[in-house]
Amino acid sequence: MSQIFENQNNSEDTGRLLKILPSDLAARVESSGDLSALTEIVLDVGREPLARFGDREAPLADTEADYDLIDRISANVGEFDLDNRAGMIRTLHRISAIRNRKGRIIGLTIRIGRAIFGTAEILRDLIDANRSILILGKPGIGKTTILREAARILSERKRVVIVDTSNEIGGDGDIPHPAIGRSRRLQVAKPALQHEVMIEAVENHNPEVIVIDEIGREIEAQAARTIAERGVQLIGTAHGQTINNLLMNPTLSDLIGGIESVTLSDEEAKRRGTQKTVLERRSPPTFNTLVEIVARNHMVVYEDIAAAVDALVRGVALQPEARQLDERGQIVRSKAAAPVLESRSGVLQPGGSEKNGAVNRNTVNRNIYQISGHTRRDRAWDGARSSRFTDPILLSPERDGFQCGPGAPAEAAAAGSENGRNGRRARKIFLHGVARNRFQRASERLGVRALIANRIEEADALMTLRPYYRDRQSVIVDAEERGVPVYVLRSNTINQIESGLSSLFEVPIRKRETNRDRAEDETVQAIETILAGTMDWIDLPPADAQLRALEHELIEKHGLFAQSIGKEPKRFIRVYRLETEEE
Repeated sequence: MSQIFENQNNSEDTGRLLKILPSDLAARVESSGDLSALTEIVLDVGREPLARFGDREAPLADTEADYDLIDRISANVGEFDLDNRAGMIRTLHRISAIRNRKGRIIGLTIRIGRAIFGTAEILRDLIDANRSILILGKPGIGKTTILREAARILSERKRVVIVDTSNEIGGDGDIPHPAIGRSRRLQVAKPALQHEVMIEAVENHNPEVIVIDEIGREIEAQAARTIAERGVQLIGTAHGQTINNLLMNPTLSDLIGGIESVTLSDEEAKRRGTQKTVLERRSPPTFNTLVEIVARNHMVVYEDIAAAVDALVRGVALQPEARQLDERGQIVRSKAAAPVLESRSGVLQPGGSEKNGAVNRNTVNRNIYQISGHTRRDRAWDGARSSRFTDPILLSPERDGFQCGPGAPAEAAAAGSENGRNGRRARKIFLHGVARNRFQRASERLGVRALIANRIEEADALMTLRPYYRDRQSVIVDAEERGVPVYVLRSNTINQIESGLSSLFEVPIRKRETNRDRAEDETVQAIETILAGTMDWIDLPPADAQLRALEHELIEKHGLFAQSIGKEPKRFIRVYRLETEEE
């Protein structure tokens, strides 16, 4: 591959931009640094003008910008659209205005646009394979640049139409920038009409490829699906950074198939080893391939979106491909970390796999999740054991009852044991955030000699909860530095603690949970979710009067509100956060 970043007419375009600035300001820009690295010029009334060169800023004047300066530059720019954006004819530059309440312009952001050839080479195989590609990434990371280059490449052999809502792809004016090649460009009069122009493109102009920038509304996602169903290749970007937050976005999740709660038949639930209500992909994805731009020259590729979403909702590890450009411009491919699907109520699915340990299905632990206001109850198999991880892998509601941290290899459970795998020797465990009374009850139920260590120095293992581990608190870091195995629990429940002890001592869980244990676990998990601030309310499963009394007691003990709803035998408790006057 030749030089990756080859510019075309960029110096001329930058020269045109400088002409809209006063001569003294333009001279300061030219003398402040390498113009090829210039990204933005920022002007605000009452502040010094700035030029941004990547991560570096350079002042452009010794005095503050005033209204007169802003007005002069605005006059040279011309008329701003309804989205407060303006462009320059046959360039890729964009000028955005900041207005006060009365509508007067009090600030300008002049964003430097460049045609950078070769940026799409890292995705060239996917582009040439006639795959519809969705690109995600934070603002300013290069999504539009890749779109422009993909359009140019495809236009050499296909009919390409660009839906250019903000004129960022093809530049301002009626004649598009040469960087889009032979592509045709449809401008959008108002951002709210983008979906109509998308449909117009496929109905009126017979495209083989449609390029779309910034799909941000549900109606635009629907239009994209309509186009895909007509057999047209799509290359587009969407608001989001990862497959996880896109899937949990109710507005745009349809782009990758979306998810829904499905009730299985008794036979199918038994075959899968799950409850009857599970998560499934809702529909075929609009796009075939998803690309996450991590940084310039670093991308994560999900070549088959349907397979990726199916893996996420079923707790199966599907490692995407990481692509990076090395110093020589060569593409280096590797396996990226498996994604972790999260919801407002916490972790929904994991990033681990069955390879992380054998599954013990003797005991079932139920966990509460909530999606779009609907209560979800999934099962997690206890007794599974994780191997050594470089980074923490979150737990599977369908598989792992707990996890080991980086300092907890599976073989550490048997280290120092007098009797090998039978785990009869007493172990000292340092508890960080884990309830002592539940720990003692779990050790009694399991029949192991688990002692509570008062200091990390004397501990054979550390047991903690996921939030503490995520925060990398000092005691956890200290334990890992000392080589003390770290066991991370999903929640502070007896079943979770018992599962962790089962792995540490390498003994099976012999005792099934009782209805009381199950009710206590589900209530504790609901309480922790509410207290974490991720949910306003959660419904517990239906229970008899005796179990509801237990649930009421636990809920009120933690300062929350419990309300019984429904009629017997389906009466259940809803857990609320008590509203305070400050709230």
